[in-house]
Amino acid sequence: MPADRTPSPMPARDHGGGLDAAVARFGGARGDWLDLSTGINPRPYPVTGFAPSDWTALPDARAQARLEAAARGFWRVPAGASVLSAPGASALIARMPLLATAGRVRIEGPTYNEHAAAFAGQGWTVVTEGAAEARVLVHPNNPDGRLWSEADADAALTVIDESFCDVMPARSLVHLAERPGIVVLKSFGKFWGLAGLRLGFAIARPETVAQLAEMLGPWPVSGPALRLGAAALTNPAWAEDTRARLAADAERLDGLMQRQGAEVVGGTDLFRLYRVGSAQDWQDRLARHQVWTRIFPWSATHIRLGLPDGEGWAQLEQAL
Repeated sequence: MPADRTPSPMPARDHGGGLDAAVARFGGARGDWLDLSTGINPRPYPVTGFAPSDWTALPDARAQARLEAAARGFWRVPAGASVLSAPGASALIARMPLLATAGRVRIEGPTYNEHAAAFAGQGWTVVTEGAAEARVLVHPNNPDGRLWSEADADAALTVIDESFCDVMPARSLVHLAERPGIVVLKSFGKFWGLAGLRLGFAIARPETVAQLAEMLGPWPVSGPALRLGAAALTNPAWAEDTRARLAADAERLDGLMQRQGAEVVGGTDLFRLYRVGSAQDWQDRLARHQVWTRIFPWSATHIRLGLPDGEGWAQLEQAL
C-alpha cells in the first residue's frame, strides 16, 4: 500500500441476531421468542437424505463437482464463468479484498457492513462516491431492497452480492460473471433458510475462481452441505412454491405494520424495512412480547422485520 494512503477506520459491525442479549434484557425463555431480526426464510428447505459417509469421510471431490454443477444450472451461470462453493458467503466476502491491490473501494450505504469491514481490514480506503478501483453492489440491497443495474458494475473489481436475489431471479446480474473483474456472490442461508449449514458460492471467470479456491484450501465445504445443497439446487418446484409463499407473507406483514402506523420504505420478500416514529421504542415494545427485530445505528426511525411463520404470526399480531 502506498505510504500516503491512510486505511479507512474499521467500520462497526452491527448485525441481526443477538437474541441472547435480548432475552437477558427483556426476560422469558429463549424458546418463547420470535426472532425477526434476520432475513432468513422461516420455513427452510427440508433437511433429509444424509448418508453416514457425509459425516465421517472427507468431502468428496465428485460431490463438490455435483454441487457446483447444480448451482450452475439453478442460477443459469454463463459459459464463460466458473462456480466455487465455499463455507458461507461471509468466507468469500472476507477474501474479496485480496483479489486486487488495495486502493479505493466504493460501497454506498446503508448496506450490509461486512463488505466495508473486510476491505478496510485489508488496507483499502472505503468511499461512498466517486471513482474507485473496486466497487460492492449488494443486489438487492440489505436493508432497503435497492436494485442495481449492469451500468453500476463499473470498477476493475466489482463484487455483486446476490445473497437475497433468489426471491427475484429475473433481476439477477449473474450474466455479468464472465466479464473480467466481476464476482457474483450467492448465499444458501437466506432463501433456503439454512444459515447454519454455512454454504455460499462465488461465480466469476475461471482465473478468479482459481484464486479464491487457492485461498480457501482443500475441503472448504462439509459433506452434509455438499449433499443437501445439491439436492436443493435441483429442486426448482420447491423454489417456485417458496417464492410465491414469501411474496404473500411479505404483503401480509406490510399490512400488519401499516395498520399500526408504520410506513413501508423498502425491503425484499425475505425482510421488510419500515419508517416509524422511534425505532427504539418499537423494538422495545415488541421485545416486551418476546418479538425481536432489527434497528440500525444510522437511523432513529427505521426498523427491519423478517417474516414470521406458523404461530409466529399470532405472536406478532398480539405484540403489535
